[in-house]
Amino acid sequence: MTQKLEGPTYLLEAKSFLIDPGQDELITLTAKMPNARRTKYDNLNVTTRVDSRSAGSTFIVTDTPEDHRGHKTISREEYTRITSLQEDYIREQDMIVINGTIGNDAEFRVPARLIIEAANANVAGSQDLLYFHPGDLPEDTQPTVSVIYTPNLPLADYPNERCIAVDLENGVTRVLNSDYFGESKKGGLRMWNKIVYDRGGIPLHAGCKAVPSPRGEKTFLIIGLSGTGKTTTTFTRQNDSKPVQDDFIALMPGGKVYGTENGCFAKTYALSMEYEPTIYGAVTARGSYLENVSQKDDELDFFDESFTANGRAVFSMEKLGWFKDARDVGTVDYLLILNRNNNIIPAVARLKPEQAAGYFMLGETMGTSAGGKDEAGKALRVPGTNPFFPLPHGFQGNRFLELISGHPVEVYLMNTGWVGGGQDDVDSGRAKKVKIPISSAVVKAIAEGAISFTTDPDFGYEIATAVPGIDDIDFLQPRRLYDRQERLGEYEGHVSRLKSERASFLATFPKLGKQIIDAVT
Repeated sequence: MTQKLEGPTYLLEAKSFLIDPGQDELITLTAKMPNARRTKYDNLNVTTRVDSRSAGSTFIVTDTPEDHRGHKTISREEYTRITSLQEDYIREQDMIVINGTIGNDAEFRVPARLIIEAANANVAGSQDLLYFHPGDLPEDTQPTVSVIYTPNLPLADYPNERCIAVDLENGVTRVLNSDYFGESKKGGLRMWNKIVYDRGGIPLHAGCKAVPSPRGEKTFLIIGLSGTGKTTTTFTRQNDSKPVQDDFIALMPGGKVYGTENGCFAKTYALSMEYEPTIYGAVTARGSYLENVSQKDDELDFFDESFTANGRAVFSMEKLGWFKDARDVGTVDYLLILNRNNNIIPAVARLKPEQAAGYFMLGETMGTSAGGKDEAGKALRVPGTNPFFPLPHGFQGNRFLELISGHPVEVYLMNTGWVGGGQDDVDSGRAKKVKIPISSAVVKAIAEGAISFTTDPDFGYEIATAVPGIDDIDFLQPRRLYDRQERLGEYEGHVSRLKSERASFLATFPKLGKQIIDAVT
């Protein structure tokens, strides 16, 4: 005897469906998992088989792959085969169903659903924390987006026998053979990306914070690839600032901002009580879910990367003790594009609109363990630093320029890495690390309008001549470090290489406006 669950475009049968259990029950189910351990903080730490998102196993479902340039695709016929295999498997399983919404603004909230094997209750519990659960939706509300998730079903002939099949047309993502929570979280948000674009906005892989200043409260958006300092920059306090959103926001015409999640999915590697006390407190609070954090007995070690440097924690916004609801923030004032670089990018540079769209499209950074072992430590270019945008990436740059040109917003490039070389060069004095206090001083100075600028002769953006709280000019003008070390030839080589590489990279997006390409090349 099976139970049935109906969605807008699917009808599932399973041994049982546990629908919308509370957190107490989800924690109890998670505690029974053989790979879950309780910590000294009375929360649960789950060790998973898969420790990062599976980009190489992710496919858009379409019979017109040319409409999704830059993405791997599968045909609808193949998707039908995968659907049949997954639904046959589900008939023999106990499943958990979590309903909620992406976003909490009545003008733009998207009903969402996760359906997952009960054997992986930690994923259900984590997703339950991130969804909003508005009480005013009709009981018969159907999800606009659904993630159907079978972590223990391998799929032959796919990379690592794993598949994430994204059916944008019907708002369904099917995940097979990954037990990493990020596939649930990103599964819903990836489909939400298209909804935002279709409504005239742009989805940004960005944090959001509200920073008080003598000139009034300022709304910041912080764009960055996972692991490059997005969460840290969002949660570091300047002038009693408050975080609004950790990971994805919608930027709409007129500078309107919509949030997505009621919690955070934060990296824990190198998490420090000294530098990140707010995140540390939330991660170690009872009721937060940990994933792949190094643990001995009941003690956690946030600096041990022997298994993975992509340890994670999911916690609700209320665990922070202080935050601001996205419905209460003003239109965006400042947008920061994070670039985790290890040579000549300054700690901060101010961009003109066309330059901003260009650097947004370049999405330059250094890969981290969030993208898997193949990306960690490598120089990457990810348009918009958003690997979850499911449409042709050229659409991102054009829409971004349109939105920031139609609403006054200042855009800055921020290096969260090093100047002069990588971490191996720091001890020798060849390089310097852009540490959290330096980035925090930059954010505070931007909010207060306290930075003086001059034009950089090589790239045309504006670089700082002075930032309150930063005494070392090398962070603001890396050319000086190279000059003092008699490395100007190396510096000029980086300039030439970057200009050439950027031109080649942007030329791969035929729909991208020429003025955007010209602004950074």
